This record gives sequence, structure tokens and C-alpha cells, in this order.
Amino acid sequence: MLSKETLFAVSLFPYLGFLWFLTRSGQVPRLALAGFYGTLVFVAVTIPAGIYAQVHYSNALANIDWLHGGAEIFLTLSNILVVLGFRQAIVDQSSQAKIVPPEDGDDPLNL
Repeated sequence: MLSKETLFAVSLFPYLGFLWFLTRSGQVPRLALAGFYGTLVFVAVTIPAGIYAQVHYSNALANIDWLHGGAEIFLTLSNILVVLGFRQAIVDQSSQAKIVPPEDGDDPLNL
């Protein structure tokens, strides 16, 4: 059975592949893409915070509230960027959609 640390390290590879495909597709809003990349910042902050919690407090990161909360801020910010990016894309797309009223002879209800 894999340890949680090994599973965590191995899970980075599929996520990096996910980021690679998202970036290459060119269809993801830039702000949302920045949010997905921000998740890597969360990981980069969480690892040393976990080590610090273990060395300094002899406890897991999840049990040191101020340190755990500080690390989680980066995940929260990443999630906010993803949501705002996709929201902006939806707003932009709906503002570009034009509703053309039917001409007099094109009334489908024949009114």
C-alpha cells in the first residue's frame, strides 16, 4: 500500500498533465488558468509548512491551526481565480450573443 506522502507526490504528475492540456487547448480563460496554476503554489507552500509543523511542533500540519490556515489561503485564492475566470468567460460570451428579431415575414407564429 502506498503511503500518503508517496500518493501525494505521484498525484502531481496527472495534475501537471491536466495543466499542460489546459494550457495547450487555448480555450480556458486566462484568469481560470492562473487559478489552476495557483494550486501548484498551494502545494509549494504546503510542503514546507508541513515540514515546519513536524519539526517545530512535532505535529501534523492539519493540527497547527495558524500554519494550516495560512497554507489553505493559497488554495482559497486559487479557487477564487478559477471561479472568477470562468464567470468572466460566461459573461463575455453572453454579451457577444446577439438576438436578432425576426423580420415581418419570418414570424413563426404567423401573427
